Amino acid sequence: MGFFNSTIWVVITFLAFTALVAIISSLKTKGDNLESADGYFLASRSLPGYVIAGSLLLTNLSAEQLVGLNGQSWATNMSPSAFEVGSIFTLLFLAHYFLPRYLKMGTTTIPAMMEERFGKGVKLMFSVIIVLMYSFLNLPVILYSGAVAFVRIFNFDTLFNGNLFMAVCVLSVVIGIVGACYAIFGGLKAVAVSDTINGIGLLIAGFLIPFIALSVLGKETGGSGILDGWTYILNHEPEKLNAWSAWNSAQPNLPWPLIFTGMLFSNLYWWCTNQSFVQRSLAAESLAEGQKGAIYCGFLKCLGPLYLIFPGIIAYHMPAIQDVINSSTSPIDMAYPALIAHVVPTPIMGFFAAVLFGAILSSFNSVLNSACTMFTLDIYKDSKYGQGKTDAQLVKVSKTYGTFAAIISIIIAPFVMYANGITTFLNSLANFLSLPVLCTVLGVMWFRRAPKFTPYLITVIHFVVYGAFLLISPCYPGTTEEIHYLYAMAVLFPLYLIIMFVLSKVCPSEEYTVPDVGAVDLKPWKYRWHLTIIGLAVAAIFYFVFSPLCLAA
Repeated sequence: MGFFNSTIWVVITFLAFTALVAIISSLKTKGDNLESADGYFLASRSLPGYVIAGSLLLTNLSAEQLVGLNGQSWATNMSPSAFEVGSIFTLLFLAHYFLPRYLKMGTTTIPAMMEERFGKGVKLMFSVIIVLMYSFLNLPVILYSGAVAFVRIFNFDTLFNGNLFMAVCVLSVVIGIVGACYAIFGGLKAVAVSDTINGIGLLIAGFLIPFIALSVLGKETGGSGILDGWTYILNHEPEKLNAWSAWNSAQPNLPWPLIFTGMLFSNLYWWCTNQSFVQRSLAAESLAEGQKGAIYCGFLKCLGPLYLIFPGIIAYHMPAIQDVINSSTSPIDMAYPALIAHVVPTPIMGFFAAVLFGAILSSFNSVLNSACTMFTLDIYKDSKYGQGKTDAQLVKVSKTYGTFAAIISIIIAPFVMYANGITTFLNSLANFLSLPVLCTVLGVMWFRRAPKFTPYLITVIHFVVYGAFLLISPCYPGTTEEIHYLYAMAVLFPLYLIIMFVLSKVCPSEEYTVPDVGAVDLKPWKYRWHLTIIGLAVAAIFYFVFSPLCLAA
């Protein structure tokens, strides 16, 4: 009876929070014009800073990240924190450099902006590749990885006699349908509002987990609470608290030089030029609100190690769950689920489940919304079928494509488990696109006399060179450890900038002038530099505290 009552309570709290998100999102978007292109795809350019911040955070965060990053810290140290804290640098680039130019040009999609500078061929090339990748790779993998994380943490497969395939099927259908409803029927604003509410829930739950876990650790190691748990970690292998890994560390460590090179360049693509992220900032009601959103999100990312990294360190030190983790076929992926199952009390388990469900939803509906936007505005609208279509007709096309993409992703998702390495393949594919997209955007802003064939040349070179790097898999000198793939980014990005500079001098085209379409108020936020300095100080303090000079001594 106790088990039954606890299960009922978890289900009730899960449904209550999930319903609350849906109700608030519905009220916030009630009366919005979803028949116009700006209204549907860019929320009528009306998003305030706090909504942009929450949506950016949740777009980036997935259930796979919760499991994966905590698993990496369990296996290594605090160095994976760079993926969180390091994001503040690129979000500051977005706020100060990229966003003012995007909003000045009235940018709706990144490929459309490329067309203004390099022609329709470049736009079509990137649009088709990205839409196909979003629709047939990203969306199914998001559904699958989110469903598997949910299954691991809450033992959802027990409802199906341990049948993981059936559990993933059911969860993929539920997540796919709910996420599609936000993206298809509510447009970008519904996605952004739901992301913000789920973001608040995530921060609350995220802050609770390490404190609860430290309390449990303290009691299980002979103490009485949180301080004893923290003291135990400090006194037993404090090197786990080091965020600076050696330059030739093997994955999943992040070598320290990459914090300032390869990872920074990769993050410039994700935060400053990737459509599914940038679209939230493009919908800002003004430049000031867009800058607030990007900078606020930077601070939120600095809190990421608290719930994405540190719980993995606690799991490493918790004797009670080591057998559960080590007996798993994939210990690194079991560290976080085992911790959650062991320390989270029943009264808040339903809330935590709802927050996790919201994180999965956010990743899915954000990518789906961006796929719909790019398919409609960058591919269909310019085709012979889209000529002369009204905004209402374009929105209808977007909804139709969104429905198709959602159904396809739901069908594909459960079968991802039979394709070994699909997630790794997906990440590699993203890096095939990252630098060509980033360099093409910089070609619009920096290299205004670069010839129009430049994006094609950079793309071909990158596919060949980066592909060769992955095939050869070179090792660090004197070891058998493969060189981290972000070192390739560290070398190739400066190389491409040099190529673009030389082409601008050797065979210059007519100089491109960035237009000002007057889409929104371009007055910058007056406190942007104050918060920038504070943000950089926060990142510096983090890396000092989690170093051999301080906690990891």
